[in-house]
Amino acid sequence: MPTYQYACTECGHAFDQFQSFSDASLTECPECGGKLRKVFSAAGVVFKGSGFYRTDSRSGSSSTSSTSSTTSSSSTSSPAPAASGSSD
Repeated sequence: MPTYQYACTECGHAFDQFQSFSDASLTECPECGGKLRKVFSAAGVVFKGSGFYRTDSRSGSSSTSSTSSTTSSSSTSSPAPAASGSSD
């Protein structure tokens, strides 16, 4: 069940309420009886913890090994242009 945030426009009382999607919005403040409004945050869904980012699924050793293989291939490619230049 989703949690909705409400705030009273008169007394400023703020609270969270568990409601299903089909339930009607609350309209009356439980503290003063004033008018309530729903409070909307910038993000509707917040992902916390590991596993939600592209880099989380990769281990540190595989990214290091790909970096070292790139480094070794660039040192291997350094003599290659010299060899191709002598065949010209």
